[in-house]
Amino acid sequence: MSKAKAKRRHHSPEQKLAVRREHLLDLKPTSEVCERHGIGPGMFYEWQRKLFENGATAFTATGKTSSREQQLAGRVEQLEARIVRKDAVIAEISEDLVHLKKEHGEF
Repeated sequence: MSKAKAKRRHHSPEQKLAVRREHLLDLKPTSEVCERHGIGPGMFYEWQRKLFENGATAFTATGKTSSREQQLAGRVEQLEARIVRKDAVIAEISEDLVHLKKEHGEF
């Protein structure tokens, strides 16, 4: 017999924080909090990991850095690094071209 797929529930950031608050501030046991909210311990600890990884944003000037902003910042870094590599390749090729032209008396 196969288990019927449970419908996936989505929790808002506020709901996730409230679940973590119950455990951290109200000192409720993990098992009790998970059972009350219908989540597994794996999800519970994943939310905790994300909370601690991104908690510093609560202390920034705006206090808000969305995951989309973080993704875009990462993409900007990747593209800037790519531009630096392309510039280095172009400079190397240009240098080789000038050297070859000098060897063949074209300069």
